[in-house]
Amino acid sequence: MPGLIDELPAIAALAAHGGRVVVRGASELRVKESDRIAALVAGLRALGIDADERADGFLAQGPAGGARRPRGGVADAQRDHRMAMAFAIAALGADAPSTIEGADSVVISYPGFFETLDRLVA
Repeated sequence: MPGLIDELPAIAALAAHGGRVVVRGASELRVKESDRIAALVAGLRALGIDADERADGFLAQGPAGGARRPRGGVADAQRDHRMAMAFAIAALGADAPSTIEGADSVVISYPGFFETLDRLVA
C-alpha cells in the first residue's frame, strides 16, 4: 500500500464512474495534508457517491447495472491538492454540476490540471 498512498484518492474517483473501490491497510492516509480517508469519504458522499470510512481505508461504490449516477454537489477538498483532483474526476460522472471548494490547491502538484482535464473531456 505505501507505493499507492498518493494515488488512492484518484483511484477512489473511479467509483463515480461505476466502479467499486475497497482500500485496506492505508492508515497512512490519515496523516497527510489532511486526514485523506475522512476527507475523501466526506467529499465523495457530498457528490452523491456511496462511501464508507474504515479505520485503515475506505469503500467507495458507484452505480452498477444502470443504477442512478452520482447527483453532483459541493465537495470540500480541505486545501488538499489530491482531494481536489480526485473530486474533479469523480464529478465528471455526476448528473448535475459540482463545485470543488479549495480546488485552487492543485497548483501544489499539477498547476495545469484543470486545463488538461478540460482537454481530455472535450
